[in-house]
Amino acid sequence: MRAAARGADGRAPVRACDAPCAGAPVGAGAAHRASVSPAAATRSFDKLTVAPPSRQNRTTVAPLSHHCRTTVAPPSHHRCTTVVSRPTSGQAWLCPVAGVFHVSRSNGAFTRRHRAFPIRPLGARLQVYWGMTPKHPHTRSDLAQIAVQAMNDRGLQPEFSEAALRQLQGISGPGRESGPAIRDLCALLWCSIDNDDSRDLDQLTVSELLPQGGVRILVAIADVDAVVRKDTPIDRHAGLNTTSVYTGARIFPMLPERLSTDLTSLNAGQDRLALVTEMVFNADASLAGSTVYRALVRNKAKLAYDAVAAWIEQGSALPAAATAVAGMDTQLRTQDALAQQLRARRRAQGALDFETLQPRAVFDKDRVVEIRQQAQNRARQLIEELMIATNGCTARFLASHGGASLRRVVRSPERWMRIVKVAQEKGVTLPPDPDAKALEDFLAAQRKADPLHFPDLSLVIVKLMGRGEYVVESRGSTPIGHFGLALRDYTHSTAPNRRFPDLITERMLKAVLEHGPAPYSDAELGKLALHCTAQEDAAQKVERQVRKSEAALVLETRIGERFDAVVTGNSGGNSWVRIFSPPTEGKLASGGQVLKIGQQLRVRLVTANVERGFIDFVPTA
Repeated sequence: MRAAARGADGRAPVRACDAPCAGAPVGAGAAHRASVSPAAATRSFDKLTVAPPSRQNRTTVAPLSHHCRTTVAPPSHHRCTTVVSRPTSGQAWLCPVAGVFHVSRSNGAFTRRHRAFPIRPLGARLQVYWGMTPKHPHTRSDLAQIAVQAMNDRGLQPEFSEAALRQLQGISGPGRESGPAIRDLCALLWCSIDNDDSRDLDQLTVSELLPQGGVRILVAIADVDAVVRKDTPIDRHAGLNTTSVYTGARIFPMLPERLSTDLTSLNAGQDRLALVTEMVFNADASLAGSTVYRALVRNKAKLAYDAVAAWIEQGSALPAAATAVAGMDTQLRTQDALAQQLRARRRAQGALDFETLQPRAVFDKDRVVEIRQQAQNRARQLIEELMIATNGCTARFLASHGGASLRRVVRSPERWMRIVKVAQEKGVTLPPDPDAKALEDFLAAQRKADPLHFPDLSLVIVKLMGRGEYVVESRGSTPIGHFGLALRDYTHSTAPNRRFPDLITERMLKAVLEHGPAPYSDAELGKLALHCTAQEDAAQKVERQVRKSEAALVLETRIGERFDAVVTGNSGGNSWVRIFSPPTEGKLASGGQVLKIGQQLRVRLVTANVERGFIDFVPTA
């Protein structure tokens, strides 16, 4: 069954709900769900007293145009369409989402400023709004529960099976193999660069300067298959979820943490089996050649993006882990210089350079204290460029040895004319047929001309381009390519601890190197391609849902505060805005007024619903 189309914040559209019978018991309205714009609530009434008929606690619900408070938190924080099912003198019974609730008039009437609204007749529709400042703010453990429920709702398994845990108990150490096909490269100056808190280390890099300005780059990828064999219980769990799911409150690893953060992770000071892609670049960063082989490697320095970027960009101190290894500074300089050349070459060929918001929750023990924007920097670009190059070489290596392979593709946009229209609104004419180079030139100009709104433009274009997907490409077939990266040959191969397609590709590479049979048939690959695409989409929805709940948690104690905002989208008569501190998007109750995307305004926060991840604002002077 297809899901209903959603607005910019992922909510279901407003729709009529069937009225339960008069006098229905509590819970009768639970199946009749509907999402209602906050603007509708402001048109209905100003002040009501709402309480379940079986309880004495009463919750004062103020209008969206006033500061909203609750004396007792209601059982849920949401707004809903309700149906009057049992009107009596001066009061009425309403059937909202969670059941039947009793509503009495304030001062003898439903009031809105100086107008009186009498009790509605049987079947009349009202909009009830609640969910203001909570008496007991939510914590990290609440977010973890929300994340677990989101995993279950999306068909992802939050826990490992008993069979997988039994298999884990039987694994005594990391993969151990030897032989002439496995090179000992432990003496090289390998390093990892990842997030500050990352412990599942998939790749290492090392460089060598060559005559005439060339550079040799080696990228080592963890040999996860040496420990996790195909069709074992742990592999079946990985094949079901197909990816690690990262939320601020809890990480759901694709592999058990004892593997992904230890026995199959390229940890500092540990000898680990790896697949190495060796690439030789000319002085102009064009690729002269590449090959793939197995090796034993040892991470000499575990580094973090922000610390390395501060050293490269701002002249800060070299991270201590790098300082402790003679020659590591030269390694990082060489890799950074090549990465910037590779980046420039890709953009010249039409690779698209977006800037999307990637907020992350910052915790102090069990409390979320901040939503921090993850900034792009040179260290992230270093890893990104070397991994893109590695994925391209891996795809070509498999293609050169025949047989099918699992490719990562982004098709030429079917909604190109809508992208053309977006450009026209900004005074730019794009070609009538998809043209990556023309689109990148437009994006680069917009980034320079309007950096404040460039993340919002990036998001619009990304949505119109369509999502990435996995496909099977056989020998002799025409590659679909990756429109966003402007690459003809591309696969995912650099994160086998975190992504199942990368583990599939790793097994196929090892089969080629060992001259063995293909580990997957074409039919298996076809099913896996569809499954991995679907599960990746599900995982991303879980992560987005929890990010919204994180933002709502940070804001739930700030109801009534005012913020500077910018309009980021319009859909179905509703508008969405982004505030800057904390970096958060929410729905705007604008009373039906259509606001222009990019328009700046002041807004007041009226709702922060942690359970559902809803954040609502109203315009203010």
